[in-house]
Amino acid sequence: MVDISTPVKGFHKKVPDMAHKWDFEPDTFQKQAILRLEAHDSVFVAAHTSAGKTAVAEYAIALAHQHRTRTIYTSPIKALSNQKFRDFKKTLSVDHPGLDIGLLTGDVQIKPEASCLIMTTEILRSMLYNGSDVIRDVEWVIFDEVHYINDAERGVVWEEVLIMLPDHVSIILLSATVPNTLEFADWIGRTKRKKIYVISTAKRPVPLEHFLYTGNSNKTSNELFLLVDQHSKFLTRGYQAAIDAKKERASKGKDAYGAKGARTNYNPKADRSVWLSLITMLEKKDKLPVVAFTFSRRKCEENADQLSNLNLTTSVERSRIHVEMQKYLARLKGSDKTLPQVTRMQELLQRGIGVHHSGILPILKEMIEILFQEGLVKLLYATETFAMGVNMPARTVVFDSTRKNDGSSFRDLLPGEYVQMAGRAGRRGKDTTGTVIILCKGDVPEASDLHKMMLGKPTTLVSQFRLTYSMILNLLRVEQLRVEDMMKRSFSEFHLQRDATERRQKAEQLEKELADVRDVECVLCGEDLKSYYQACSELSDLTHRVKAAALSSPHGQKALLPGRIVVLDTVEHKNALAVILQVLVLCEEEASDSEKPQEIVSTQSSAASLQPYLARSLFRPEGRSAHRVVQVLGSEISEITVRQMKIDGDAISQDFRKRMQPRFRNDPPCRSAIAAEQELLRLTEANPEGIETMDPVKDFNIRDLDMVDAITRQRSLQEIMRTFTCINCPNFYEHFSQVRDEMVLRQNLDHLKFLLSDQSLQLLPEYHQRIEVLRKLRYIDRTNRVELKGRVACEMSNHELMITELVFHSAFTGLQHTEIVALLSCFVFQQRNCSEPKLTSVLEEGKERILSIAEAIANCQLECGLNTPADDYKGQFYFGLVEAVYEWARGMPFAEITTLTDVQEGVIVRCIQRLYSPLIIGDPTLYQKMEKASTAVKRDIVFATSLYTQ
Repeated sequence: MVDISTPVKGFHKKVPDMAHKWDFEPDTFQKQAILRLEAHDSVFVAAHTSAGKTAVAEYAIALAHQHRTRTIYTSPIKALSNQKFRDFKKTLSVDHPGLDIGLLTGDVQIKPEASCLIMTTEILRSMLYNGSDVIRDVEWVIFDEVHYINDAERGVVWEEVLIMLPDHVSIILLSATVPNTLEFADWIGRTKRKKIYVISTAKRPVPLEHFLYTGNSNKTSNELFLLVDQHSKFLTRGYQAAIDAKKERASKGKDAYGAKGARTNYNPKADRSVWLSLITMLEKKDKLPVVAFTFSRRKCEENADQLSNLNLTTSVERSRIHVEMQKYLARLKGSDKTLPQVTRMQELLQRGIGVHHSGILPILKEMIEILFQEGLVKLLYATETFAMGVNMPARTVVFDSTRKNDGSSFRDLLPGEYVQMAGRAGRRGKDTTGTVIILCKGDVPEASDLHKMMLGKPTTLVSQFRLTYSMILNLLRVEQLRVEDMMKRSFSEFHLQRDATERRQKAEQLEKELADVRDVECVLCGEDLKSYYQACSELSDLTHRVKAAALSSPHGQKALLPGRIVVLDTVEHKNALAVILQVLVLCEEEASDSEKPQEIVSTQSSAASLQPYLARSLFRPEGRSAHRVVQVLGSEISEITVRQMKIDGDAISQDFRKRMQPRFRNDPPCRSAIAAEQELLRLTEANPEGIETMDPVKDFNIRDLDMVDAITRQRSLQEIMRTFTCINCPNFYEHFSQVRDEMVLRQNLDHLKFLLSDQSLQLLPEYHQRIEVLRKLRYIDRTNRVELKGRVACEMSNHELMITELVFHSAFTGLQHTEIVALLSCFVFQQRNCSEPKLTSVLEEGKERILSIAEAIANCQLECGLNTPADDYKGQFYFGLVEAVYEWARGMPFAEITTLTDVQEGVIVRCIQRLYSPLIIGDPTLYQKMEKASTAVKRDIVFATSLYTQ
């Protein structure tokens, strides 16, 4: 961890000839990072949005150029790669002649030979698997938005790449602030065997002030209450003022609607009033531009449409906007220029209003981003994705709501999500503070919820590592890393693997101790004492299992009622009769998965305390008897007898508690206690060798065959135990302890060896199951050598089994290229709810063939032990855009395509763009059709070049 609390002394002496200079003095954290880069070290920089993390990346790119090496800059999404390409060309290429910036995003390749290559993490993964020559010359790989490793779907890609990077490559990680930067850096450092310097700053270049807004008209537009000041102090008085404002209006019968920020009845007129009053007030206070985060695409559109009379631009700004829009839209052809979304967005932008979400056409999104950066968009309604990556700060950020639907539930924003979006407020060098406003359209959210969201800990970096067929096949194909090694080095296995060195040392120590152990030299024990120990250990395990089954059975629970006489075996009470007074818990909960490692520890400790199985007399007190009321675990009841007695359990318990108090200590026990004590003593004297116990099968009605077998084995062992010679040895207990100590050492050693082996890997069973699937489907042979089908599957970025099976089942034979590309859309389209497409009979047959092959793969997986139901596997393919893609490939204009479906234009375009991946199937018979299909879809607005790459 690098200390950034004090300024860097003599920085310019240490770095007299900086590889890159800015028109500002770098912050302390930037200087510390530069010093580490100059020493060719790897760094992890964690800082808030707009803090200046990109400066570290810029310096590394310039430094590599100075060294005549190369840099790879990776981002989580293609749009961010395009933006960075534009930014770096502006900031670096101008200052450093000969420093070329290249871009690789799958469908676009610009200067692949450049000294700095910008790409998505998936492209880098593909390069590493394919042994690209590019990697040889790379000095730095920069990972931007590292917190994206938490993404359930794509987070695994970051781990794969970090694990596979060659040793000569240094790493720069850029991330939002997260609580476990040190832990994550420790993982990378151990995996790559190099130091990772963590440079973390919680300081914001522009501090934020957070407000609650309860106004709903121009009259109430002054209802803006400071909730968290620029020093991150939560102001209860501000919260109470917002509550009071709401109450006052409610008492006048003029309240708005809803509860806790979520409206029950949508009221467009009231919603419009809230926004109009807010934007008018912010304009007066010179708080524009505003980014208004809204957590649904539909709501973004509605909010913008409601403000049809609002104009936020001057005539000069409108003129500039018009000129720039015409320049950017000139690249569109024919009817694409008059698409409803294009004309509507032009009208909104003229008034300084923009909308940014995944349903907006990519060229429009980029145009809006550029106009926003130039200060021409004053109000931008955006979904959460706008908060990622590129530096587009506003003066003010507004939250339409503090709750969102994350696909599985409707919940409050997490602290990390809120901070990422709120961080867009405040422009460095322009604003002294950034303004963040939460709209309280309904009730004001709970203070505790707001406090947690605004000031709580951001989300921890958590491994999303999982096995995929693509990963397994690629690793088997290139043979540079075993799949088991990939699993072992993953962040998910880090905590177990971190202690590997210490475990090896412990194992060596145990082996030395075992080498010094001498066998028991005894005529009676030498023959069968170790066998006796093993039988004793097995009997102990069986007894524990049978007891647990008995106690948890309905008949067993009925037996354990007050008055039942049992035998206790606790530390203080060995083989002692007792009577149940009260049952608190009938059975103990099983350990959760997270507690499993401790289970092994408890097994070892139970081995260390294992006692020989010998017939023991019931405990009989010497001298005057006395009783105690004790609380015991179910496991401490060694036997449940057939005997019962009538007792008043509550009276005995109350009497015992009373006599525990000093002033009643000498009082005699109550009658019920005396009667119970005398009965237990009588039974002990009458049955010194023990009382008849309840039969688990007959009395507890245990019918489970495995458990019945266990009971039979338990009884058999109890008989066998009496036949061992060693129990007749006069020094039996001493010799048994000696053997037990040796066995515990061996158990501990075996456990350490297990933890150090591949067998301890959490995902190993799933790996074996997936290998079996690949063998059954003939992707690999019996020796795990990758066959032809496997090599084809390696070319696929997702749904590798499905697409490969379709190719090898000749599912595309006889289909036109337009039909093939239409059917392939089901692998990239991800929207569940949309209008039903009208399919031709050929497309309908193709759809059924895809679902049939999906079912066959799902059934194969089930046979091999993977538990994904066939319906779930088939349910991941959506055919909602098959008709639209079919007509697009046939040449239908995009304007007409949008009438075939209710899917938004941007989603259609993204789907068709992503078709590029499945189209690169290396089957010679399909090659020409795929070439035709590729040409057919790559046209017009769908493949309009990015504004950032011009």
